[in-house]
Amino acid sequence: MFSVKMETFIGEPIVPEDMSFSVSPMAMGKPGLPQKFSWKGGRFSVLEVLEEWKESGNCRHRSGDSYVRKHWFRVRTTENLEMKISFERQGRSSVRARWRLYSIRYAEPGAAPNGGPAMPFGNSEVE
Repeated sequence: MFSVKMETFIGEPIVPEDMSFSVSPMAMGKPGLPQKFSWKGGRFSVLEVLEEWKESGNCRHRSGDSYVRKHWFRVRTTENLEMKISFERQGRSSVRARWRLYSIRYAEPGAAPNGGPAMPFGNSEVE
């Protein structure tokens, strides 16, 4: 028997911890995934990268070229959560705002009150 995991859309910025970035991808021109970050008062640590992909788009100057717009990472955290994190190549305002938590996949659907998703830090309401 397998367990069904419930994915919840988040779409909010995360705050990478200083000095926690993977440096080897940065040497190849890729973003270094932060190994530790915080979101909504909770701190998370990346245990493993499950999947990595890029999102491309046409050049904005109509040259016909295609450019990488976002880098995506599907990770498992030490808190046993599966998260999709993205990095925007052309950020909106600052480097920190370029990292976003797209979604969280919770291990036990319906574990939270009212059948909602279990909050990753023991709190059913995120402020």
